[in-house]
Amino acid sequence: MEKQRTLASSGRLTGSALHTGENVTLTILPAPPGHGFKFQRVDLPDEPIVDASAAHVKTVERATTLVQGMVKIHTVEHVLSALTGMGVDNALIQMDANEPPIGDGSAAAYAEMIRNAGIVEQEAPRAFLEIREPLTIELGGSVLVILPDPKFRVSCTQVGPQGRFTQFLSAEITPEFYEKEIAPARTFVFYEDVKPLMDKGLIKGGSLENAIVARGESVLSKEPLRFPDEFVRHKILDIVGDLALAGRRLHGHVVAVKPGHGINTEAAKRLALQHAQITSAAVRPVAATSGALDINEVMATLPHRFPFLMVDRVIEFVGDTKAVGVKAVSINEPYFQGHFPGHPVMPGVLQLEAMAQVASIVMMRKTENSGKIGYFMSADAVKFRKPVLPGDTLFIESELISLKKRLGKAQCRCLVNGEVVSEGELLFGLVDK
Repeated sequence: MEKQRTLASSGRLTGSALHTGENVTLTILPAPPGHGFKFQRVDLPDEPIVDASAAHVKTVERATTLVQGMVKIHTVEHVLSALTGMGVDNALIQMDANEPPIGDGSAAAYAEMIRNAGIVEQEAPRAFLEIREPLTIELGGSVLVILPDPKFRVSCTQVGPQGRFTQFLSAEITPEFYEKEIAPARTFVFYEDVKPLMDKGLIKGGSLENAIVARGESVLSKEPLRFPDEFVRHKILDIVGDLALAGRRLHGHVVAVKPGHGINTEAAKRLALQHAQITSAAVRPVAATSGALDINEVMATLPHRFPFLMVDRVIEFVGDTKAVGVKAVSINEPYFQGHFPGHPVMPGVLQLEAMAQVASIVMMRKTENSGKIGYFMSADAVKFRKPVLPGDTLFIESELISLKKRLGKAQCRCLVNGEVVSEGELLFGLVDK
């Protein structure tokens, strides 16, 4: 069984950003199992964190931008590509500006930083997105198909204006292949696109030191092409980074023709949604999932009962710090009679209660806490993003971020169809019955 991986130590990179031109320092830190990739803006008050999730993709013009609340992270694809391509599953990416350094326009500097920091296995198993049937997307002249495959493969065709620089490459993406054959490929732009991009306030930090400019049949750059087919290799680099936003490693064969960030991130959104739907529809015996709990085991763990039990089952534990619970929201819920007549909406406070109950289950799995009761004490950074309606299936993720004796803090969120509907940081304690 493959294990999750994180960095053995932190790594740091400083430089200018491609689109904003700002100077930025980026630090990648190790993270616990199940953490995934998260960005942290250390230059802002409270140092907010943005999940590297397809649900947070805002714009995709020449780069992929994430927005969570009022916080923006521009051009995330290269650092996410390097982490994924090098075999890392969990990392916290800290930045003192809103865009990572561009380096030489490739992901080579990130790959080198990750290799120098070292990669270590973690106790938790890897979770994969397994493609069960073909997924096809067509968008603005681009086509992307994902086929079932036991490995992660990409077959990409790059086509420039008037068919210039048409290139094709097909390969299995392994850490060894990625570092040598994909990470060094630099970003590129066609000469006729430069002025429109500048007029839109983009590529302020662009130069021949961090991008290739194709003019006619010629190539302008500070150094010769690193590969005869460098353009298509960079397209694969972007695909790897954008698909990381689906939240899990992919087992599938990606076939892309004229890809771009728009179609890549749309694929990531559909993959995330597909996974949520499969998980919701799955009816599995408890023994088939590692540590999953059915409703009877949930009630044996929690003291809550109707109408205040907000967890139907726990479908997954990741290590000993994270759990994913499920709540099927029915029109028969008693609170819908008054919240609100004619427009039923699940109260936000009950979503917080569901988060707290799943977090309590995580704490009470520890032997020393067995038989205790969890008390919800406070909630910080709470946000309600979308209404939860009858018929929705609520996925409740709770991850312990600190634990001191009987006092725990958890980062929690609720999702419907792969999109975050509420989130918060909860503080709670355990007491004897």
